[in-house]
Amino acid sequence: MARAVMIDCDPGIDDMMALLTICASPELDLRGVTTVGGNVGIELTTRNARSVLALAGRGDVPVAAGAARSLVRVPVTEKKGAHGDDGLGGITLPEPPGAPDPRPAAEFLAATVAASAEPVTLFAVGPLTDVALFYAMYPQVAARLERLVVMGGSIGEGNMTPAAEFNVWFDPEAAHRVLTDPGVSVPTTLVPLDVTRRTGLGDADIAALAGSGRIGGLTARALGGYRHGLGTVTPVHDAVAVLAVLHPELMTTRPARIHVDAGDGPSRGNTVVDLHPGTGPTVDVVVDADHRAVVDALLDRVTSLDRRV
Repeated sequence: MARAVMIDCDPGIDDMMALLTICASPELDLRGVTTVGGNVGIELTTRNARSVLALAGRGDVPVAAGAARSLVRVPVTEKKGAHGDDGLGGITLPEPPGAPDPRPAAEFLAATVAASAEPVTLFAVGPLTDVALFYAMYPQVAARLERLVVMGGSIGEGNMTPAAEFNVWFDPEAAHRVLTDPGVSVPTTLVPLDVTRRTGLGDADIAALAGSGRIGGLTARALGGYRHGLGTVTPVHDAVAVLAVLHPELMTTRPARIHVDAGDGPSRGNTVVDLHPGTGPTVDVVVDADHRAVVDALLDRVTSLDRRV
């Protein structure tokens, strides 16, 4: 039986790769998508999610828009967004059919999880605002999740500040609620920046995507723009979180206690990962991966979408 999954995302080029990987995986039964403001505003993340699903032939999957901003404070940065003004590097995707689900993301998450006969695994690959609201408003339903898989945080250096990774930096209060003091018992896996930034696509990988067909070609074009300024490989952070469920044997995890700094100082958004936890809720943190095998698995999944056409 396929595993019931949902994804909360802020597309975003690496979110696009994550969505395509899910759509290409018969082991996963995608029940719905929720969106959050992050890489771009909520209107664009919602449109982008729906367009990527249409590209993958899954325009039937419902999409609900969530939080447009962080819970407490709107983050301020002078850094230019890596995903372009539209969030997908300027590529043109199909017009999605219909309209988004009218319910707010937290309500949609609760209704879908409650209606599922099987426990649902939730991927959270954007700021954690929607998940924090879900936990706060519907704790009994959230406790029914099979697992929460988060792409975010870092053990070492961040990518928005020396201390903070983007998703946690964008809404530290929400991340604190989900990772430090969830208030509900949900098995949780954290896939941090330390692992995802080392799991990237090189020139040959992007060329393989480009040559696979229409879907791979559009993905390669988006990734080509994302690569600018990122070094010799292009990370696909959010897609690695999907592989943590599809191929856990490629990941090394350790239990840890996570403290998210939601204070006012220069370490705001920092995730202190205590790999020798005492009491309190722990998270399974991915500390290493077979990076080449993960990239190969991602390429195989996404290029398979063109092979099905």
